[in-house]
Amino acid sequence: MKNIQIAIDGPAGAGKSTVAKIAAEKLQYTYIDTGAMYRALTLKALRTETNLDAEMAITELLRQTTIELVPSEQGQRVLLDGEDVSEEIRFPNISSNVSKVAAHAAMREIMVDRQHEMASRGGVVMDGRDIGTAVLPQAELKVFMSATVEERARRRFEDNNNRGIASSIEKLQEEIALRDKLDSEREASPLVQAEDAIYLDTTSLTIDEAANAILKLANERMA
Repeated sequence: MKNIQIAIDGPAGAGKSTVAKIAAEKLQYTYIDTGAMYRALTLKALRTETNLDAEMAITELLRQTTIELVPSEQGQRVLLDGEDVSEEIRFPNISSNVSKVAAHAAMREIMVDRQHEMASRGGVVMDGRDIGTAVLPQAELKVFMSATVEERARRRFEDNNNRGIASSIEKLQEEIALRDKLDSEREASPLVQAEDAIYLDTTSLTIDEAANAILKLANERMA
């Protein structure tokens, strides 16, 4: 079977990262969490008190930043200038600000170039907001995953609880709905389903069921 590129897009909380990790592991592919890359840059911007709305400042910050995705026994780790920030980039202050950082077109050009380089050898599962439309438009398999806002908020609430982060479902619903709006309406690579992507509603699916659905599609493409 040939190695293929798999692009998984969708809104926040749809389960993309978890499902993509499982699919990549089963296929023995490289997993690339593009959202983690934007989160890492957001973390650095907050730490350095860089204006999140200043496109040139954010773009220059990225040029001076090294972001690595490193596999480990504990799963993929995210290194920001050599520091493991895998846990910190999942904190609520990052989630509530990452859309601002990700909206800048000039910065995204550099980030997409880095993601292209990561995926150049094929045999990759990449998830994000614009993978099928901007990063891997020639991917052999494109999947657009989604779920209701209520279900995505419930999942984020459970994830926060597991991480020891206090939150409320009502506030999470508001934040997710706002992020959907920002991601969908931004000028640079907005969140949109690619014309040739397969829509997968995960509202009533378990993580394993969603992963198996993608694996079935991948095997069909590789055959």
